[in-house]
Amino acid sequence: MKRTSFARWPCSIARTMDLFGDQWSPLVLRESFYGIRRFDDFQRELGIPRNTLADRLKRLVDEGLLEKRAYQDEPVRYDYLLTEMGRDFFDVLVVMSRWGDRWLSGPEGPPVRMHHLDCGHDTHAEVVCAACGEPLDPARIRMRTGPGYPEGLKDRPDVRRRFDDLTG
Repeated sequence: MKRTSFARWPCSIARTMDLFGDQWSPLVLRESFYGIRRFDDFQRELGIPRNTLADRLKRLVDEGLLEKRAYQDEPVRYDYLLTEMGRDFFDVLVVMSRWGDRWLSGPEGPPVRMHHLDCGHDTHAEVVCAACGEPLDPARIRMRTGPGYPEGLKDRPDVRRRFDDLTG
């Protein structure tokens, strides 16, 4: 069955899911943040089938989240390094971890803790307003169309119902 593409939807969540669209890609990136760089190390740490890993690494390179850099000539072997775009995915991973720690951990607690080296404390992700620093509460948020929302869709009744203010 052919997978529906969300790459052109006017929604950053849909576009992000289209980019990843599987359980392995975020885990490959997680391993990159743990310092894993080489194919065999990714394969060993994740237990992922080699052909699946090759596909995911290719896609992450093609989409700009990882950079492929040769570290050996004969045979040619590569390191897979996080790009700026890939490093920016860290925020997504720590928010997913926070949610999983709260809702999916057993009575023994979270399986992994984040330790902030700058202050010396264990920590977790918090989603706050970039302008005022207050925690974001869905009851206190209203979505509006942004400058990238397709002009031809703004007047549709379903879009008008979804967004109170169409001025963006």
